[in-house]
Amino acid sequence: MNLAKISSNGQITVPAEIRRLLGLKSGDKILFYQKPDGEVVINNASDKAIYKAQKAFEGIAEQMGVYNEDDVQSLVDEVRYGKEK
Repeated sequence: MNLAKISSNGQITVPAEIRRLLGLKSGDKILFYQKPDGEVVINNASDKAIYKAQKAFEGIAEQMGVYNEDDVQSLVDEVRYGKEK
């Protein structure tokens, strides 16, 4: 188990052990999502992870116009807020 403190700016330092487990390095982005049971999960959302997801969906991402992290965020915003960027 690892513990992190939230700063007054809402920032956290990801513990070194967790960074190693997720393969995180400086500049990487992390993805937070909530599972149906309420559990919150974090994952490495680096370009490498996105490209792996695109490959797993065998062209579906491209058909939907999702080519990079900005496209993913726009899709998330569209689903979450009902608007396109």
